[in-house]
Amino acid sequence: MMSWEHTLVLEGQTLREVLSVINRSGRQMALVADSERRLIGTLSDGDVRRWLIGGGTINSLAGEVCNRSPRTAFEGVGRAALRKLLNDHGVHHMPIIDADRRVVGLVGLEDLLVFPERPEMVVIMAGGLGSRMGSLTRETPKPMLPIDGRPVLQIILEQFRRQGFRRFSIAVNYLADCITDHFGDGRGFDVEIDYMREEKRLGTAGALGLIERAPEHPFVVTNGDVLMNEYFGDMLDEHRSHAADITVMVRDYEMQVPYGVVEERDGNAASIVEKPVHNFKVNAGVYCLSPEVLRLVPESSYLDMPELVNTAIVADLKARIQRINGYWIDIGRVSDYERAKMEIGEIGL
Repeated sequence: MMSWEHTLVLEGQTLREVLSVINRSGRQMALVADSERRLIGTLSDGDVRRWLIGGGTINSLAGEVCNRSPRTAFEGVGRAALRKLLNDHGVHHMPIIDADRRVVGLVGLEDLLVFPERPEMVVIMAGGLGSRMGSLTRETPKPMLPIDGRPVLQIILEQFRRQGFRRFSIAVNYLADCITDHFGDGRGFDVEIDYMREEKRLGTAGALGLIERAPEHPFVVTNGDVLMNEYFGDMLDEHRSHAADITVMVRDYEMQVPYGVVEERDGNAASIVEKPVHNFKVNAGVYCLSPEVLRLVPESSYLDMPELVNTAIVADLKARIQRINGYWIDIGRVSDYERAKMEIGEIGL
């Protein structure tokens, strides 16, 4: 298949010329742009057929026939978000534009089904007690609770594997054998797995001090009870492009106060806002770390990821955020687990 650039046509070109471009490019679509590559509209082979059936001629101009209000995406949108846009709008291809509406790409569903091999390591924190899950975790660690016939941890691992990741390190502590017996060295899942065995609980970051082979690349750290529909390669690529030391995935979260809130000034009521909604960015439990950050992890000491992030900020390292736009759930309570079991079929994990 030719480069997307071969789909560009000018609005003064004829439909005969446009059909030739569509046929050569193999993209089923031409992008109508001006001389500065600013998008004017799109023209599919179906658009041309409908025009001709309606009495138009093959010598009509692209600018007359094209869809001047096409669905578009801005550059920098991640693969998962692009896939959702295509699915939500029922289209197979979508132009990518910059802030000046210049065309910078054309994405199709076929482009999003093939993932490049990734050299980066994925660290999964799976050593927690899961005490808020009650009797469910008495004999089963929380990451091994089943959803649709698979443990949560397997769903996470298989999602990364589909996205081209092959090297994993899993932190285990509570009922560790349940995890290691299921996954072994990873060969049965077409990946490579080693284990960070916590002799005592080390928190969501302390186990990083047990990594056997120091990573050469930035790597992903994820909690073993978080499900999301994102492309993690985008996170790593953005992490690099911003020269970050830590990237924290965040999720928008709204909380409504169920009462009228009174603003007081000098003992008087200045205003009353009825049931205001407050917006927060909450930690999604997934991070990207550069290898240099590991020097901040003390040996065999308890450390949670928020504390590590705060330590990095104090040390003047660059900690950035990246927003999750797709599905996300943190299985922290029984109600979350029940919800995940109901929704798993809809989110494609």
